[in-house]
Amino acid sequence: MTIPPPIPGSDGNVIDRHDSLGNIDAFAARRIFERNARNSAGTDVLSREIERRMLERLQYIRLEPSRILDAGSGAVPALASLAKFYPQAALHALDVAHAPLARARTTRPLAARARDLFAGRASNYICGDFAQLPFAMRSFQLIWSNLALAWAVDPLPVFKDFCRVLDVGGLVMFSTYGPDTLKELRAAFACVDSYPHTHRFIDMHDLGDMLVAAGFAEPVMDMETITLTYTDFAGLARDLRQSGQANVAQGRRRGLLGKQAYHGMRAAYEDMRRDGRLPATAEVVYGHAWRVGPRVSDDGRSIVKFDRKLRS
Repeated sequence: MTIPPPIPGSDGNVIDRHDSLGNIDAFAARRIFERNARNSAGTDVLSREIERRMLERLQYIRLEPSRILDAGSGAVPALASLAKFYPQAALHALDVAHAPLARARTTRPLAARARDLFAGRASNYICGDFAQLPFAMRSFQLIWSNLALAWAVDPLPVFKDFCRVLDVGGLVMFSTYGPDTLKELRAAFACVDSYPHTHRFIDMHDLGDMLVAAGFAEPVMDMETITLTYTDFAGLARDLRQSGQANVAQGRRRGLLGKQAYHGMRAAYEDMRRDGRLPATAEVVYGHAWRVGPRVSDDGRSIVKFDRKLRS
């Protein structure tokens, strides 16, 4: 894996992006997405709740997009929810795997498809990498991404391509997981081996600095912690499996965990039980930023704009 170059942080220090990346195995992640879309027994309740909270934030933003992209849409895109906010906008869902898109297209309610037809609006489903978007410059006025960045090998190229395909004055709004996500599971596994059993999620301040480095302006970042609780470990494992949350870190253990190590991990997790329940933390990071005009000309010179004051 090529070590990415550092970028300057907002405080003047340098961010070591190699330390902050999740070291995701992109090919393994795509296999997980394909398999989960075909075999999932339920929907991701946490993802739908985070979508609802993102929509609450969106209602305070003044924007009238004509084209919207749901980047990393998965099998349950936010198109229906976004259509209620922007009924005249053309909606596009993009995912790196074919199966989630096929499922989203075939399971979309007939009534929703009829409304699109009546309004002369089409919902498009595109398979592609959100770090190399198959769209022309300034194609969209809103890019929406719910929890997809947690699977990015490196968020900076993703943000740069978001900036490329957003029109001037356009908005990117996203959510992702922060470093404390699944901290209990990570600590329990650390008691039995040194392999990574969860991804290394990126701090919101580093994500904000990446937005600026990618060309966005006025980034707004905030975070909240959601703690899910379970009666037993099997319930947690089932939720992770059914929501498609799998470990595809580059340095993950490739063989099965031994019985003794597994029981040791379970015992370590049991020590975290509080009030009869096992906790599972999700640190949820929210961010949005605006696409501004170019700051540098094609020949590398800085662009400075002056406001002329009219003389009376």
